[in-house]
This record gives sequence, C-alpha cells and structure tokens, in this order.
Amino acid sequence: MKNGKRLFILIEAVLGTMVLIVALLMLMEKRDNGLNKISVIIPNAEDNQWAAFRYGLEMAAEDHGVEVFVVSTGAALTVEEERELIETEIRNGADAVIVKPVPGILTGEMLREMDSRVSVILADTLEDKDQALARLPGVGPDNYEMGRAMAEEMIADYGGALEGKTIGILSQTGRFHSSAERERGFRETIQDSGAVIRWTLRSPVEEEEDGPLREQPEVDIVAAFDDDSLTEAGEYFAADGLHGAGIYGIGHSTEAAYYLDTGVIKCLVVPDEFNVGYQSLTEAVNVLSAHYYNTAPEKAVDFTVIRRDTLFTEENQELLFRMSQ
Repeated sequence: MKNGKRLFILIEAVLGTMVLIVALLMLMEKRDNGLNKISVIIPNAEDNQWAAFRYGLEMAAEDHGVEVFVVSTGAALTVEEERELIETEIRNGADAVIVKPVPGILTGEMLREMDSRVSVILADTLEDKDQALARLPGVGPDNYEMGRAMAEEMIADYGGALEGKTIGILSQTGRFHSSAERERGFRETIQDSGAVIRWTLRSPVEEEEDGPLREQPEVDIVAAFDDDSLTEAGEYFAADGLHGAGIYGIGHSTEAAYYLDTGVIKCLVVPDEFNVGYQSLTEAVNVLSAHYYNTAPEKAVDFTVIRRDTLFTEENQELLFRMSQ
C-alpha cells in the first residue's frame, strides 16, 4: 500500500515536471522565433500610396516568420484616436506596434506611455524629434535632403536661378514633422534663388469649385511635399486648373508615376517606402529580441529622383514594381 502511494506521488511529480518543461519550451520557442504579431498604424492605411510600404512589411514578415496586421484607419488621426488604436491592438495581442506619429504636442508623451506597455517603432525619421520620442527606434528617409534635392532639380531646370519666378507650396500633411522637414530643406535651398513664394496651402486640396487650390493666384511653379498633395495637384493640372505651372513633388504612388509619365509632373522625388516598411518590421523584431536593448537605432532609407525620361529605366523597374503591389 505504501509502495503504491509512493508510486502515485512519483508519477504525479513527474507529470507536473513534464508540464512545466513543456510550458517553458513553448515560451522559449516563442522568444526564439520572434514576435507573434506586429500591428501597423498609419493614416489612410489602405490608400495605394502605401503599396510599397505594405509590400515591404509583408516581405519582412515572411523573412522573420512573424504576423503583421495593418490597421484600417482614416485619412487623418488625432492623438487620442491613435492612442485608442494602439490600445485596441494591445488588447488584440500585438507584441509591437509600428506607427507614424500624428501631429500634436502630446504625441510624444502618448507614444512613450504606450511604449511602456508594448514596443513602439516609428515609421518616420528621427532628426529633431521631441525629447519624449528620443529613445524610440524609427525608420524613414532624410526628409530635409528630399526637399533640398527637389529644389536643386527645380533650380537646374530654370538655368540655375529662379529670379522672378513665383512658387505655390502644397502640403496636406504640413503639420507632420516629415513634411515640415521637407519644406524646410526646400525653402533653405531656394532662399537665394530669386524666387517668390506666393502662397502656401496646408489644408486638404479639393476639386470643388470653391476648393482652396482653385482660390489661389496663378504661379509659375508648384512644389508638393506629400503624395496626396502631388497627385491632387497633378489631377488639377490635367484639367488645366494650374494653367501650365511646373509641378515638382515628393510622392510614392502609381498615380504620381502616371502624372510624371504624362508630363504633368516635371520631377518626382520617391522615398524608398518599401524599405521603410521592411526595416520598420525588422526593427520591431530586433527590439523585442533584445538585439538593441535600451537603445534607439536610427535607420535612414534612400530616395530616388526620377524624370520622365528615366521613369522606365532598368534601375527604376524594381521601384515601380514595388509601388504597384
């Protein structure tokens, strides 16, 4: 009887130990294999301007063996809306969140708070971030350099000077740090060129008869600092709304490429959104696997200046392919 009781206790102990070992192995396997789920929150996420970005996410998820989920969002988010979306993803089991910070003085504080609950990676560049975001990893192009490159292309087209030329500025996302940096690079490059900035429009471009773009006086050149502004300007120009103004802009959609191909846009600066997506997800994996413990790695991706006659060159084929995915 005593031996039977001892055997029963021994079997129970062995079974309990086995359950504990299995649980530990499952936990270790999860850590070794990376994240189960990474959520992505960007404005107007389903718009095709993010095609290359989403494609980069998908390729990185496949390479790293993780699940990626792009949250459906509106075209513009408030700080509180972005907070609610992140909290929803935390409740849904997200191990990390890739996010494009929305404009607002409380954004940094909110994202640092969220980072204490789930790893947060910024789909944006890091230069001159507010201090609350200083330790968060991020990926993006050098926005200042893109604005500068666009201005240099413009100056070259007009014989090295813009004396007497009038410029209109479009930036639907002007309150974003990225757009502000692009505009700063542009303005500082043309400041001694002789050009006059006649108007700056930062509200959404509209096609209605009483839309803000229609209300602006005629200019020689239009500079657009985001994909939405560029494609809207291209559509407006195609209807002869801009009366022959030369359009230069930063964009990454097939619509932007179309307007370049048809001669509506003179010069297109394309950030490598595929690598923004790919490297953002890779950073999420690295952060949670402690490859960058307590640090904020900065990743800058390239950009490409494209003209109509170089749009379909061999070196730009992959860029166009990624934009169309």
